[in-house]
Amino acid sequence: MPNSKYIVVGAGGGIGTALCKQLVAADHQVMLVGRNEAKLQALADELQQPFQVCDATDWDGLAGVADHTLEHFGGLDGAVNLAGSILLKPAHLTSKDELQSVIEANLITAFGLVRTIAPRLKKQGGGSIVLMSSGGAAIGLTSHEAIAAAKAGVAAMARAAAATYGASNVRINTVAPGLVETELTTRIWQNERSADASRAMHPMGRLGKPEDIASMIAWLLAPENSWITGQDIAVDGGLSSIKSATR
Repeated sequence: MPNSKYIVVGAGGGIGTALCKQLVAADHQVMLVGRNEAKLQALADELQQPFQVCDATDWDGLAGVADHTLEHFGGLDGAVNLAGSILLKPAHLTSKDELQSVIEANLITAFGLVRTIAPRLKKQGGGSIVLMSSGGAAIGLTSHEAIAAAKAGVAAMARAAAATYGASNVRINTVAPGLVETELTTRIWQNERSADASRAMHPMGRLGKPEDIASMIAWLLAPENSWITGQDIAVDGGLSSIKSATR
């Protein structure tokens, strides 16, 4: 459907930028949302789309963004939460404050988006919400305790919300990436040793690109796929589901 209207939270990140470019190229309208005004302004200028500065942990702020988007576009067909953080530490070295920060950035933002967007989509007859879980929530990975807890919470919450709002034609799904080359994961993939180890963990032998994840999100947003809800879809080069022969 051309000219659908979407909110992308975390638009200034690697996956967010790739997604917004794909959506605009397909003639959709996108409200770019994030915390970094300079990045949003640059992307808005490039794509000729509006933007709103908002911290996704601020649920009142999210409500304001949603209402502004509805007024600006005259409707809303879906929303995506790409806000998040990553912390790779074993549990005994993780402080309570660090854990709470990871939960805030990943689970609280996702819950806030569902809480904000689902009832507004319900009033309009339905739509799609896409959230981010993680391949690290599906299998046990060393030093992933905090991020696994947060992302597993996102996936479980999304399934429950999909049940709650399904009869109102509101679809809620999660995408579970492996390691993707973005600014958030720079310390991993720009270090030769850790990058080689990470590639070896993925059966396809490479790390993900932002476009790999963006394409699945765009697919889940599309009304043509309107009978898919409550799913956690792995886009991880086989990380969470297969084990390849030792290279």
